[in-house]
Amino acid sequence: MSFPKILALLSLFLFGTIALVAALKNNDPTPESPALSSMSAPVEIHLDASSQSVIPATPKRAAKLASAQNAPAKPVQEAQSAKKQEVAIQPEAAAAENLPEVNRVAELFSKEGDKLPIVETITYKSRVTWLKGRPAWLSDYASHYQTSRHFIARSLHGKPDYFKQDLAEGEKFNVYKKDKKIEFYLVTDVSRCKMWLYYYDVAANECTLLKTYKVGLGRVDSSKASGLLTPLGKYTLGNKIAIYKPKMMGYHNGERVEMIGVFGTRWIPFDKENGKCTAPAKGFGIHGVPWPAVASGTRAQDTGSIGKYQSDGCVRLATEDIEEIFAIVITKPTIIELVKDFHDAELPGKAVKQ
Repeated sequence: MSFPKILALLSLFLFGTIALVAALKNNDPTPESPALSSMSAPVEIHLDASSQSVIPATPKRAAKLASAQNAPAKPVQEAQSAKKQEVAIQPEAAAAENLPEVNRVAELFSKEGDKLPIVETITYKSRVTWLKGRPAWLSDYASHYQTSRHFIARSLHGKPDYFKQDLAEGEKFNVYKKDKKIEFYLVTDVSRCKMWLYYYDVAANECTLLKTYKVGLGRVDSSKASGLLTPLGKYTLGNKIAIYKPKMMGYHNGERVEMIGVFGTRWIPFDKENGKCTAPAKGFGIHGVPWPAVASGTRAQDTGSIGKYQSDGCVRLATEDIEEIFAIVITKPTIIELVKDFHDAELPGKAVKQ
């Protein structure tokens, strides 16, 4: 065979091979979507008017989102709504999720009408059998009945006035019953930025919901087991509590600061871990929202972080809410349980139907 014929045959073979490879390539499956490799990143949702990062997607949630990518396109508003429900449920949607929403705190402080079975109304007498040698003050009643002075003051005046603690003979107020062994239990749902306050009647083995609160939580941190600076688990609350007023100074992160500007008016620390926890208790607590300086040189609470993820890990509440909880729980054993979903909480005893 001559050289030109051999060259022609080689050219035909080469072009045929190229055509075959091209045909096979066109039949390859579609490459994996880049979005599948990014499902562990934090997803952003709208808690208020601004976008807030929340807990990283779990594998189960990632699978759902991945399968949704092959579905027909949805209008923008509908897609954003589905995204919100996938990651976190808005506080106002709690009722639709069959989450309890009550407020029975008034039944703790009311001297007339309905009141909870753990309190009783008593009449102030300066001379009492359980104190010898001097008149009894409000602080003596507080100690005797294991009821905070703030609790008594609110009941006494019928409003959240926690510092007016003067008493007159014959005045009435509520205290915790001495024959009732009670504890308090706080459930915090970190995906919903909500907290539920219960009291637990030990003898009856019953857990009764008192009130639901909106809270602010720690910033997103994918390196943490919870996905946030706020940990998960059960913690007992400690007794190294604090009350902050304007001009009261202290140290925070090594700097001398006006404490109300950082922690609001109340501080209740986590004391120790009570079971499986994602972080040690030290450094965490429940406190009020910050009180930044305003134009007049005074300070006022800023509730902008409630319902959002902006703290260093602590649970924040509006001033009126933290002061209320402080008055109720500080004289009784109290546990806070932080969970990703309310339904994962392990309430002590049996829940009382509202």
